[in-house]
Order: sequence, then structure tokens, then C-alpha cells
Amino acid sequence: MTFSKTSALFLSPLILATSLAAETGGEAHKGVAPAAEALFHVGPLPVTNSMVTSWVVALVLIVAVKLAIGRRPKLVPSRAQAIVENLVQGVLDLISPIVGNRVAPKVFPLLVALFTFILIQNWFGLFPGVGTVSFDGKPLIRPGDADLNMTIALALVANAAWLYFIVRYTGVKAILYDWFGNKADRRDLSLPIYIFLGIIFFLVGFIEIISIIFRPVSLSFRLFGNVFAGESLIHTMSSILKWGLPIPFYFLEVLIGFVQALVFTLLLSIYIGLLTNHGDGEHEHKTETTH
Repeated sequence: MTFSKTSALFLSPLILATSLAAETGGEAHKGVAPAAEALFHVGPLPVTNSMVTSWVVALVLIVAVKLAIGRRPKLVPSRAQAIVENLVQGVLDLISPIVGNRVAPKVFPLLVALFTFILIQNWFGLFPGVGTVSFDGKPLIRPGDADLNMTIALALVANAAWLYFIVRYTGVKAILYDWFGNKADRRDLSLPIYIFLGIIFFLVGFIEIISIIFRPVSLSFRLFGNVFAGESLIHTMSSILKWGLPIPFYFLEVLIGFVQALVFTLLLSIYIGLLTNHGDGEHEHKTETTH
């Protein structure tokens, strides 16, 4: 009985979305525009439909968490509070082995915020009216992550946070050693081989720098490409057959939206953990030995 109710609740917005797409005519099936449309300007700053979507998503998240938790968390949580707590605990358990137990509480607020924001952004594009309700001939609300500007902004924020955390909790000296230092043990090698390996490690460090520079590109284009392609696919399926055909692709986009939010969060966790997760095991071992 519970499964039937859940299925009905989940299917109803999908069916409504296809119905709405069928009634909006050919204009709705032109697909998602590659660039976000400016709805109006505040001085020189254009306010685009993807910005409106981001503001709506942020407002929905703030209000939803506030309503779920209330003024103070309850000792015996309500269902809404339990959902929030499970999400928070799930993300914390996921990132702790990656970034290290010492740094996990510090980076957790950023990672859970990124995961939740990207996830809701991805799923928000599947709601009825997104991309079909127009203002001055332009879609009023556009899927936020289908705008490359949005994904680039998320990637830049993520990389700025990565730089802060590794400098704060690893130190510049340890970072430079990790990138350019000779990792070979001098005691096990002759001097010429040790020097040769030092040169190799030093050159590999420049390759590492190049890969770091391209991280914002890979993070932003991966997220944008998957979301934009999914939105375009749904529009194409709706234009082929207005009733029923897009529904399986809505399910696919629900999965892809979750996976992309998870991938973005995990990649940032891995980038941070590559430099902050050294020594956690050694520290714990020393603590156990002391006790």
C-alpha cells in the first residue's frame, strides 16, 4: 500500500509535466537554449531565467530546512527532521574516509550544501512549468545547471574552497612537497638514481599543476553537459510524441540528476583528501600506542 502511494505521488508530477508540455504547443518543444535568456536588467547586470531558478531553489531549501527542523532540533525527531538528519549523516559518513576524520567536520558544511543545491537544481528542471512558462516571450524559469555560467560558478567556488582547505589543514610546505618533492627513500637508492627520481618527481609536479588548472573546466562542463543534454532529450521526446513517451526519460533524468550531484561532491572530496588525508592513520596509531 505504501509503495503504491509512493509510486502514485512520484508519477503524478511526471504525467502532469507531459500533459503541460502537450498543451503548450510547438514553442515549448524548441528545446533548451544554449545560453540563458535575460529577463530584465538591474543596472548593467542582466537577471537571467537560470538566476531566477537558482534563487527559487535556494529559497525552497532554506524554507524547507527551517520548517523541518524548526527553531531547535527535537530530541525525538519528526519525519521531516529525520530526513534532514539522514541526509546530513549520510554525506558526512561518505566524505569522512575520503578527506580524513580530522578535516571532515570542517569541509562537511560546504560539501552537503553543494550536494543538496546541485541535486535540487537538477531535479527542479523536471517540474511542470520549468521551461514552458514564459515572460515577455522568454522562459521564466530555466534549469539552473543547464546554464554553463552556473556550473562554472559552482566549479570556481569549489576550487576556491579546495585551495583554502588544503592550505589551512596541510600547509604550503607539505603541498609543495606533495607536488614536487622526491618521494624516494634516499637510504634505499644510490645518489645518481635518487637525483634522477627527484627530477622526475619535480617534472610530474608541473603536470599536476596543469591538471589542477583544468579541474574547474572538467567539473563545470561535466555537470552542464549532462543536465543540458537531459533537458534537450526530454524536449525532443515530447516533440516526437506528446503523451507518454517522455515519462521514462523523466525517470532517467531523476537518476542522472542524483548521480551528477554525487559525482561533483565526491570529486571535490577527493581533491581535498589527496592532500588532507595524509597522516590520519599515523596519528590514530600514535594515539593508540600512547594509550
